[in-house]
Amino acid sequence: MPYPQHIFFQELQQFMQSEPGFAPWGELLDSQLQRVFLEKPHGDMQRWQDAFDALPEIKNASAEFCQSAVGIHSPEALTQEIHQQLNASLRGLMPWRKGPFDFCGTYIDTEWRSDWKWERVLPHLQPLKNRAILDVGCGSGYHMWRMFGEGARRVIGVDPSRLFLMQFETVKKYAGQNLPVNLLPLGIEDVPAKLKCFDTVFSMGVLYHRRSPIDHLTDLHGTLRSGGELVLETLVIDGKLGEVLMPEDRYAMMRNVWFLPSVDTLLLWLRRAGFKNARCVDLNQTSLDEQRSTDWMQFNSLREFLDPHDIHKTAEGYPAPLRAVILAEA
Repeated sequence: MPYPQHIFFQELQQFMQSEPGFAPWGELLDSQLQRVFLEKPHGDMQRWQDAFDALPEIKNASAEFCQSAVGIHSPEALTQEIHQQLNASLRGLMPWRKGPFDFCGTYIDTEWRSDWKWERVLPHLQPLKNRAILDVGCGSGYHMWRMFGEGARRVIGVDPSRLFLMQFETVKKYAGQNLPVNLLPLGIEDVPAKLKCFDTVFSMGVLYHRRSPIDHLTDLHGTLRSGGELVLETLVIDGKLGEVLMPEDRYAMMRNVWFLPSVDTLLLWLRRAGFKNARCVDLNQTSLDEQRSTDWMQFNSLREFLDPHDIHKTAEGYPAPLRAVILAEA
């Protein structure tokens, strides 16, 4: 029996069956998706599905992937009724955390200005044109669309959040179901070990959530072909080689933060995991303008996670979020 969302993945399954390097994953993918949708149902999935199903048809819609806001455009002005229907459906998929997006004039001001991160990362990358890309912890897929806009031939993202899947599929509904960009509601552990078929692998905002960071780096290494590029963005601390912060309980109100290394320590981890030419290309202190509550994400955000009297410290007294971009080759 097919799972309700099987149509989302048909084109990807056909691609994996036709590409020898991806065949080991293609053989597992259907059973992985069956497990997710049939054996691990999510209590909010029907509500999100209803919001998705209520999205209005927009004839001859086109997509823009190279601007700050990933955009869906209509050649004709939408009626007020269609605008209202579109807005209601998009709000049914809140909270929107990574973006921004623009759906025919409905601008989704997401919690994160993910375009700012992209602008910091992109100038340092090997050109993405014609590359097969894996985005680990891809969120709603904002950066995947930007990768596709740079000419990637295939982009696959993995993130277990079903809400992120429905937000991603909302863009794809209007951009085109046959585009070679896919989000799988899976984790890095579901990618077959030592697949070695991706040209570029992104892991942004994931490492500090892993109980075993070096295992994560080793898993990422196994996804890359020889000479492929890793793009790693993660929280770090200002410190010397060997220094690591392990929070007692929470970090910036997050329970699932395990290890925040110094940059030099992180570079050593990468070398130990088999990477070459590991280097830091950007350090950035997360600002209150880059991560904040908005009308589309109305819960607490960075301001509430910091010391109210000193924004250079978290609510727990640790150094405020400092993010590094690291590049390395397999």
